[in-house]
This record gives sequence, structure tokens and C-alpha cells, in this order.
Amino acid sequence: MSKKKLVIIGNGMAGVKCVEEIIALEPDSYEIVIYGNEPRPNYNRIMLSKVLQGEHSLQDIIINDWNWYKEHGIRLCTGEMVHRINTQANYIETESGIRETYDILILATGSSPFVPPIPGIDKERVMSFRTIDDCTRMSEYSKEYRKAAVIGGGLLGLEAARGLLHLGMEAVVVHNAPYIMNRQLDLKAASMLQQELEAQGMTFLLAKNTQKIIGRSQAQGLLFTDGSKLEAQVVVVAVGIRPNVDLARRSGIATNRAIVVDDYMRTSVPGIYAVGECAEHRGISYGLVAPLYEQGKVLARTLCGQDTPEYKGSIPYSQLKVSGVDVFSAGEISGEGLQTAIQTLDGIRGTYKKVLMKAGKVRGAILFGDTAEGTALLGLVQRGAEVAELAPREDAPDPAEMAAAALPDQETVCACNNVTKAVIMKAIQEQGLQTADQVREQTKASGSCGGCRPMVAALVKHTHNQKNNGGAGTVTQLEEKSVMPVCSCTDLSHAGLKESLDHILREEHMDILHHQPVITRQIDITLILQKLDWATEQGCTVCRPSIHYYLQVSTSTMNERVTIADEHPAAGRGGMQQQFMEAGIKRKHEIQIRWDDGIPLSSYTLDVGDLAAKLCSSWTDAHMPSPVNVGIAPRPGSLVSALVQDLGLLASPVGWEIYAGGHAEHPVKEGRLLGVAETELQAALLATACLQWYRQTAWYDEPLWAWTERLGFMAIRETLLDDQFQKELAMGIIAERQGWGNEITREFRTDSFKASCKGDSMSVLQCAMQNDS
Repeated sequence: MSKKKLVIIGNGMAGVKCVEEIIALEPDSYEIVIYGNEPRPNYNRIMLSKVLQGEHSLQDIIINDWNWYKEHGIRLCTGEMVHRINTQANYIETESGIRETYDILILATGSSPFVPPIPGIDKERVMSFRTIDDCTRMSEYSKEYRKAAVIGGGLLGLEAARGLLHLGMEAVVVHNAPYIMNRQLDLKAASMLQQELEAQGMTFLLAKNTQKIIGRSQAQGLLFTDGSKLEAQVVVVAVGIRPNVDLARRSGIATNRAIVVDDYMRTSVPGIYAVGECAEHRGISYGLVAPLYEQGKVLARTLCGQDTPEYKGSIPYSQLKVSGVDVFSAGEISGEGLQTAIQTLDGIRGTYKKVLMKAGKVRGAILFGDTAEGTALLGLVQRGAEVAELAPREDAPDPAEMAAAALPDQETVCACNNVTKAVIMKAIQEQGLQTADQVREQTKASGSCGGCRPMVAALVKHTHNQKNNGGAGTVTQLEEKSVMPVCSCTDLSHAGLKESLDHILREEHMDILHHQPVITRQIDITLILQKLDWATEQGCTVCRPSIHYYLQVSTSTMNERVTIADEHPAAGRGGMQQQFMEAGIKRKHEIQIRWDDGIPLSSYTLDVGDLAAKLCSSWTDAHMPSPVNVGIAPRPGSLVSALVQDLGLLASPVGWEIYAGGHAEHPVKEGRLLGVAETELQAALLATACLQWYRQTAWYDEPLWAWTERLGFMAIRETLLDDQFQKELAMGIIAERQGWGNEITREFRTDSFKASCKGDSMSVLQCAMQNDS
């Protein structure tokens, strides 16, 4: 079969990101052709200011060079402007006369600089700042002229002005608002930034409206509406962007300000999609790289026929280095109803922090000078977290390290070079990197705009602290438990330890396992250590609790009652026994179940107390890999938030929604929907199965949220929604907790047992959960 032809109009960051994702998912699914109007391969526009400032060359900001296109069989047509799409015959046509048919078409036409209707805007030496060619023109002008004006005090205007200063020109920024970057910053942060830039040589004219650009055929200066003038031989206009929609509009594709797309990036014409700055999703078009990359990932999975969550939009945020100064802004920073939740200023360090709220929810944040907390604050803004979550914990580490730990492993840290947290931490761990500069050299993270450098530095610190403390604060480290030794007492990993314990138990007690009657026996951990060839006679405070837990899990699946002797042989040897006990060597992780039955249920007919009782009967005092919080809420807005619990059960008009993988403390995680149940019994069954599967497959000390990320949430969900397996898991813990032994999980299938419980397996579970043993 011949491949379908995928044509992309636009060789920018969003369109090529989608192609990269397609190649990663299904490399042989399409014949890919890309049309770009610039005569060069894909490059990073965010880095143009660095090129202008002389910090990077064009080659440094190339994302995918010519060889990349060739290696992946992509035909790149550069210097071609597409001017027509025939949506009936499925072909495009360029201004040079090239006609290209397509099966699937992606519009990634990006945007163009917005040119305000100012008289004289078309004079010579008046230009925008958008492409490599613009950088070249500005560099050429600097060789002959000295006075430059930049119209626009946003990010792009400030970066253009900084580049002009580097080229040896005088740069005056003209802005029509009372302070710079007024869409991202408040007055205080903007004033601090302005002071920094003025110290670098930049000049500002604020609250100025340009009436015209003066000069006969060439720019000589600006005339303002208040009658004042400014001399300028070069004028750079940087007042915003405008989505490129003319091609789509001429072709009959629905447009507003940009090309209208749905949650899967589909346009109004079948087979045609749009992504990036040219796309308008739910009334919003984005000009930041992170949302564009999110769109590209959704579109790639859609085109590869894979299930994907729909794109629901993005919270606008900027984490940038503006002319050498770290700046972060997210969410709403101005508007009706906003109030200040936190505001701190450190004049000595030159840092500023402000968090805004509305109706008790975190809605926006601004950081200046130190942006390490940016990612953590972004998470709070994105999910509309309660303001109470901003309160610092007594044992909290410094904010930068907290932010690093809270970041999901697959989250992109460096958007410019598409480097994730997992890649950075792996490089630090495997290559022994000690500084952010070393990370940049190995991974390119922070090697472009530099906005992510504080996070990279925090990740270096966090990784080494975790290693030194023997902790497991990230999924990357938790995954290492499957290959790294449990502790210095052994070469066995957690996976190897579990397997070895299972082997010892089953090999030495096969005769017991084949008996039908329930047998009671005692296991001595000290003897187990000897059989495992432990390097130390007694073990340590790291391995001994792990062994104790794995023995509990292993023996719980056997047809026998087991007690575990964990009296340490070091008793009487200088107080060693007491030291081990104080270190928590026999510590036991348990489940805490909280529910809120104080809110009127209105039209709901759900019994929160009944559901709580069913779970308590099975899980009270149960041994768990890590402490587990279960929350039961009668509706959204309950005092118990179901979405930030390890396991959350939320009442809804259709019954119960069960969420897993949430976490209310550091690192903050929002639970994902595991399933829906109509009754309290069905909800308890799914919740119980989830907890039992976690109990059987997690590493010791692995939080439930990390377990879901290591195994994959969708894989866990598919496993637990298998009706038969779900019931067997639930019956396993019920049998264990009530002392029945594993025999009950076999017996409950028999006709005689079912008959005693009204004939079906759900009734068996009903009996069990009501303690009718």
C-alpha cells in the first residue's frame, strides 16, 4: 500500500514539532512534504535576539538541519509561498507555479508582525523584527547609523532594543502604556525591569503615542500626539503579531482572528488541520511556544490514529530571560475581582514575587529576578488551586528545589530545545554533572533564551540532594529502584529483592502451599537475610522495612497464615535494637480515609458514610508501600478535595467518579479519572482493586502518584477495568484482612459459595465488605 501524503504549509516551530511527534509515533505512516517561505531549514525564532546580540550564530539556532529532513525522508521546499488551496481537488499551488496534491493538509502558516497604520510606516529604515533577514538588516544599519527607536515595550521590543545596544546603537523604547510589559507584569515588576535595562543603556518614553514617522523617504524620527519629537534614523516596530490567515480565508476555511479549529486541531474543511500561531482554539490564538507544542502533540496523535486527550486550551505563561533578567508571568495579572494573595520584595537580591487570587483560587503569578518557583506556581494556576496550598510547610526545602521536585518527569523544561526534566536528570545522574553550564553543554537545556536556567540549576541541586539523602522524590529515581541496589547491604534492586523473596518462600514451603487447610508458620527476617547473602548481618534502616513489607505482600497471596519475626539480633549489643526501632525499622505505612458527610446532598441519593464504611472495613491498618490518603466527597466544593488525594471518590449525578494519582502536598498532583461507578459498592470495588494492585506492584516507599506515572496511568486503568480481574483483586485484600487466606479467591467462584451469597460475585463482595465472613 502506498503511504498517504501529508503536506505541511509552514516550516516553523509548531508545524515541524507536529512532524517530529508523528515520526516518533509512526515513522512510516506518511509521505511528508513541507513548504516554507524562507530559504532555510527550521530554526528557533525565540533565539533571534541572541543572534542580534552576537551570542549565537544562525547555525546555533537551527532546530533541524538539512540532514534531518533527508534522514527522515521529508521533502522540504524552501523559498516557496503557497497562495492557493483547492479543497475540492485536494491540492495546493505556490506562487512559482508548483502544484502539490495532498491527502492530509496541515496549515502552520504562523503569524506576521502587526504593522500599525501610522503615517510614514512604509519609509526606508522602518522595519519589523521577526526573521533572520531582519537581524541581518539591523546589523547592516548599525554600521552606518547610531540612533534607533523601538515602538513597543513588550518582550519582543525589549529584546530588539537590547540587540541594538549590542550593535553599538542608541536605543529608545517607545511604549503607549504607563509601564513596560504591561500584559505580563504589574507596575512594581515592570519598574524593577526598567531599572535593570536603563543600567544597560536603554532609554524609555512611556505613555507615548506615535502620530507619524517623520522624514521624506527615509525615517528621520518620530512625532508624538503630544507634539514632542524623537530623532531616530532606524525605527523598529514591535507591537505584536497577526495570524497569517489570508490563505485559509481565500480557500473557504472558517476564520475569525485566526483559523478556527476544534479540540483536535481540525478546521472546518475535512482533511485540513491547523496548528500554531495561525490557529484559533475556543476563541484564543497563542503566541507562546509551549501551547503550540501541546497542539502539535495532540494533532500528531490524532493523525497517527492514537487515542489522545483533546486539547482544552492553555494557561498563558512566560518564563523568560529578558536582556539577562529572569522574568516569569502566568495566568491573570490584572482584572476585576483579582486580589493579592502573596507579595514579597527583596531589595538586596533584587527579587519580587506576587501571587493573585480570585474567589479563594490561585489565578495568576509574577516572579522577577528568581523564577525557580515558576513551574510550581504555574501548576497551581492551571488547576485553580485553593489559596491554602500556597502556605509553606514547616519542613519545606527551598522554593527552587520544591519547584524542581514538583515538575512532572516528562514536562518540558527547555521549550527552545525541547528538553524534558527526565532527560536533564538522567544526564546529571549518568554523567555526574555538577552545574547548570555542564547540563547546557550535554543537553542544550538553557542554551538558547536562558529563561529555564533557574529551573536547570534547581534540578541539579535537587538531583544531588535526592541521591545524597537516599530519597526517591521523582519518577526518574523511583524507576531506578527497579535496577539500582536497594541499599549498600546488597546488589539486589527492589525488583530483584521481591523476586528473590518470592522464590525463597515458595521453594522452601512447596509442601505447605499444596495443602488445602490453612497453615500457620513464622518467617524470621534474620534467616531471610542470610539466605539472600546480605552484606550485613542485620540489614539497615533502608532495606529492613522494605523486606518486611515485601514479605507481607508475598505471603498474603499464599494459602497460609503467616507471622513475621522481626526481632533484631543486635538486641543487647550496645543498644543497637533501640537504635533500629527509633529509626523506624518496623515502620508501617497505612491508609487514611477521610470523608465529608456534612454537606447537603440536594438531589443526590448517595450514601457517603456507607461508602466510607465499606472501604474502612477492608483497609483499616493495612500495610501499604507508602502512606495513602483516600478522600470521599459528596460533590465538588466539598471540604475534602477528591482531586488531590492518592485516591479520590467524588459524587456526581451519575454515581461516583473515582480518581487516582493526586497529591495535595509537594509535589502537587491532580488525580486522573480512573472510572465511574453507579453505586457505593461498585465504587468501593474499583477503589479497593486499585489499592490492592498498587500494593502488589509498587516499590516500597513509592507514592501512589509516582506509581501511576511509572506504570502508566492508562495501563493501570485498562487493567483495573477488567471486570473479572478487578473482582479478584478486591477479594484478595478482603480475604487477607479477614484471615480467610487466598482460598477464598478461588472459592468465591464456586456455585455453593455463590448460592450462599444470593448467586453472584457482586453479592459475594457485598457480603465480604459487610464483614459477613
